[in-house]
Parts: sequence; structure tokens; C-alpha cells
Amino acid sequence: MIEKLNSAALPVIAGGTTGDAARKTTAGQLSFNQVLEQQLGSSTELKFSAHAQERLQSRNINLSTEDLVRLKQGVAQAAAKGSKESLVLKDDVAFVVSVKNQTVITAVDAASMKGNVFTNIDSAVIV
Repeated sequence: MIEKLNSAALPVIAGGTTGDAARKTTAGQLSFNQVLEQQLGSSTELKFSAHAQERLQSRNINLSTEDLVRLKQGVAQAAAKGSKESLVLKDDVAFVVSVKNQTVITAVDAASMKGNVFTNIDSAVIV
């Protein structure tokens, strides 16, 4: 049994190389980064749960188009790292986001953030 385990082929995990090696592909093929960008770009718009909408309104948090772009970029960064639930910090507002569902779960302003503990997240992104 030990001999079988020792002789079994182990999976090889590629390192996170960047630069020219990561961009090179054969003719007609897209690089991993290009496919990722296409998939992220084609995903549905970022949604806000009813709870998040209520929090935005009750805490008087207004989001501009630029804010939404930054928030979506933060979610894309979390997705690229394999996150499922992420805390996205933008200026003085924190968003808990379901990366998989592209949905903002809640929003917390600076005044309400003090003393809070954010649970059930696997990443944090600062945008």
C-alpha cells in the first residue's frame, strides 16, 4: 500500500507567475486573464439585498456611479481570489458581499462600524 502511494502521480499546482509567461498563449486562444475579465464583465450587475437597501437608506449612504464601479471592482478582486463572502471597504463604508451571488448583503457606515465584528467572511478588499 505504501509503495502505491509513493509511486502515485501527484497533482502539480502552477505558481502565480505574472508577466509575459502569464500572457502567452497559442494563436487563437485567450489567456486566463482575458477569460476571467470576460466572465467578470459578462456577469450580472451587482445586486443589493432588501436588507442592504434598507441599511443604505437608514444610514443615509448614497452611492455614485464611481462608487458602484469601485465596489464591483472590489468584488471582482475577491472573486479572482476564490472568495465566497467578502468585506469590501470603500472610503468610510463597509459592504458585506456574497461574491458568488454578486449581491451586497449589508452596508455599514463609519459611525455604525465602531464596535462591530464582521463574521462569516473569508476575505477583505479595500477599494
